[in-house]
Amino acid sequence: MKYTGAQIIVKLLEMYGIETVAGIPGGSILPLYDELNRSSIRHVLVRHEQAAGFFAQGMARSTGKPAVCLATSGPGAMNLLTAIADARADSIPIIAITGQVNTTLIGTDAFQEADTFGLSFPITKHSIMVKNPYELLEAIPKAFEIALKGRPGPVLIDVPRDVQLKECDFDVWPDIKKVRLHDIKFHTPIDEYSEKMGLITEALSKAKRPVLYCGGGCNSEEAVSGIKSFLQNYRLPVVTSLMGIGCIPESNEMYIGMVGMHGNHAANVAMHDSDLVIAAGVRFDDRATGVVSKFCPDAKIIHIDIDAAEVDKIIPASISVVADVESVFPVIAQLIAEKKITSDEGWLKKMAKLRKEHFSLECGRPKNEKLTNPRELISKVPEYAEAAGMSKDKLIATTDVGQHQMWAAQYYPVERPRSFLTSGSLGTMGFGLPTAIGASVANPDCRVVCFSGDGSIMMNVQEMATLAELNLPVTVIVFQNGTLGMVYQQQKFLFDKNYSASVFGRSPDLLEIARGFGIEAIDADSDAEWYKKAFDNNRQNKPCFVRVSVDSEENVLPFVPGGKANIDSIRD
Repeated sequence: MKYTGAQIIVKLLEMYGIETVAGIPGGSILPLYDELNRSSIRHVLVRHEQAAGFFAQGMARSTGKPAVCLATSGPGAMNLLTAIADARADSIPIIAITGQVNTTLIGTDAFQEADTFGLSFPITKHSIMVKNPYELLEAIPKAFEIALKGRPGPVLIDVPRDVQLKECDFDVWPDIKKVRLHDIKFHTPIDEYSEKMGLITEALSKAKRPVLYCGGGCNSEEAVSGIKSFLQNYRLPVVTSLMGIGCIPESNEMYIGMVGMHGNHAANVAMHDSDLVIAAGVRFDDRATGVVSKFCPDAKIIHIDIDAAEVDKIIPASISVVADVESVFPVIAQLIAEKKITSDEGWLKKMAKLRKEHFSLECGRPKNEKLTNPRELISKVPEYAEAAGMSKDKLIATTDVGQHQMWAAQYYPVERPRSFLTSGSLGTMGFGLPTAIGASVANPDCRVVCFSGDGSIMMNVQEMATLAELNLPVTVIVFQNGTLGMVYQQQKFLFDKNYSASVFGRSPDLLEIARGFGIEAIDADSDAEWYKKAFDNNRQNKPCFVRVSVDSEENVLPFVPGGKANIDSIRD
């Protein structure tokens, strides 16, 4: 068989079940685009390469499956790198295929040449530089395997233009094996595994104030099933990181909230006062822990994580298990049931009561406020959707980064995994809109709600054109306060109200911008029933833009300033 490098790439992507890719063509990747147009794969033309990476993330985050994005050499690949770094930070399986100048021109400062491989190496799970078309037969399958295996992450494949054009002769296509999502290289040995399951069960039997702390590694249908079986046998307070939101329904009485810098006060207290913490699929990042020495000071730590490098990296664990949470919790649940171990319901009730006492839609509001309460609006979005004829179970939320992100994390009622998509570790403004578009393409029966701010939305506002072109059921809700809200808030609390470069001198008319892109725009300030249009089931296949004015003095509280313990948060 004779195929060109471009034909090999397209064929293998089809074999892996890739139906949609996003990107922007350019000179060094045109041979691949030439073949792509003859394939079964749908291409979405975004307006900026960074958006292609976030589009792929929207697909991958909402489904758990690897997604693909494309860019040309030089500036195209450079624009893609931010989204790749974001995927690496949050463990998202995407595959970025970039064009490169001809192999004979590499290193000559040729037109649109940049060392994509070298630049990408620190921010990917793996990077591959292809030198001939034969290597693609191994590189593509390897990329899919690495992206999914163990702790997921992004893989970049850099392919020179002449490699895409060159033919190669081979006998058979690679055997496309289904990669197990959590088939990991470094795993707790089976004999130790059984022993540690017993030690965990024993620790639970002795604990008086246990807490389950869930991170992004718990945010899948499989993990949720295991956690549910555990909680049916052992009731205890459950807290999450930002990335863990959705692994337990917000309505579950055992859910106490998100921990950390803007976490629920009760969740932070529960962690601080605990005597045993089961940390599952979570890595103790700085925004969650605050001052590490004051985080869970008296607790015995049980750390379950798929990445051996995360164990003992920040906080030493008394018991550690290197494994996927999907396989661990059913075993623990079974042992607890067999030994008839129960928890202290009084501890759970105390933390649940504390949560109710500190869960206020007025927390952080300026006095005599007449504008919209963003917390209340966000908390009611599922109700608004149902009032307009939609099922709230068909909603997926994305956010940009800033105050609106934390309000959404605190108040949006997330009931299922993979339905709250946000840039956690890297905190990338401009994430929300292109991610929402990708999530909508991957979940055509859902409406995606993108929460953004008037700072973040401008970072990738050009993707309104992509949204209008695709005519997707995405509702974009932008909170406008004329500032870079989170920066403004930190300057208020930490820099004596020295508002340096955080207040916009002039704000654009966002409604007219949306309409200019061909998207229906609604002013929630003047239309009390805006949600009937934004979520109207009869208009399910149309995008909608909603502007909401909020006061610049709105705060995200609780707020833990740097150097403080989580329980020392500012709460009013």
